[in-house]
Amino acid sequence: MPYPPDNYPLTSAGVDDYPVKVGSMLLTLVDPHKGFESAYNRWYERDHFYAGCMEGPWQIAGSRWVATREMKNLRWGGTDVADPLDAGSYVAIYWVEAGHHKDWDDWALPQVQQLYANGRGFSERSHVHTATFDHVGSLYRDADPVPVELALDHHYDGIVCVWLDGRNGLDAAALHERIALSDPLRDLFSGSDIEIVSSWTPRPEFRNSRDNAPMSLGSPGGQDNRLCQVCFIGGDVRASIDWFRGYTKALAELELADTLLVAPFLRTIVGTDTYVDQLW
Repeated sequence: MPYPPDNYPLTSAGVDDYPVKVGSMLLTLVDPHKGFESAYNRWYERDHFYAGCMEGPWQIAGSRWVATREMKNLRWGGTDVADPLDAGSYVAIYWVEAGHHKDWDDWALPQVQQLYANGRGFSERSHVHTATFDHVGSLYRDADPVPVELALDHHYDGIVCVWLDGRNGLDAAALHERIALSDPLRDLFSGSDIEIVSSWTPRPEFRNSRDNAPMSLGSPGGQDNRLCQVCFIGGDVRASIDWFRGYTKALAELELADTLLVAPFLRTIVGTDTYVDQLW
């Protein structure tokens, strides 16, 4: 369905009428160490995905995505998020219900510490960028879209994650609002397979590196001008790359934002080792 320019930003009844809302996100971008790709994949999805995350209170959805060598070659940006640029083979994303981030966080940190203390961690991996984010807003291509609350369960073919820093004093909320009314976003949705652009900003405890985690979590979340956009693709993610190049170029030309990283990912095939031999 073509993008409806007269109904923007979209606030249709199909999106807004229900009480369950996502309020925050955990995003964790990780590399297994070479030689441990299959072991890491199996540990994460058969143990840690559930014991370290999905069992938690108020966590309403989760999913995993993979960057093969082909996907990594399609990235661009700097090294503020991923250092080097091609670091990070798997990204796991989780939604936490609005109003309950502290309830979830009060469970999550002691749970992970307990798991590690009882030998249920995995030391042969490195965190590239792990942080929690507050939901700023979501924008939709279609008049009757999949709400962002359902996006992790909808089995989209791929995602593209875009990290931006607002220019000229724009904080994340102001940047999202400016993007929502901009031609670059209209162009991004026009005729593409990109269905949802969800916007997030790092929570205060992740603006800098968090010290009480059981391992290094990689690069810090960023400051209050940082916007992380998780974009859901209903088709071949490769076909969306040129759309994102035009989008980020236009944001720079409009003096709205600097692009830190654009990274495409494929949906993992849960219960299999598909893609573990294609990471490097």
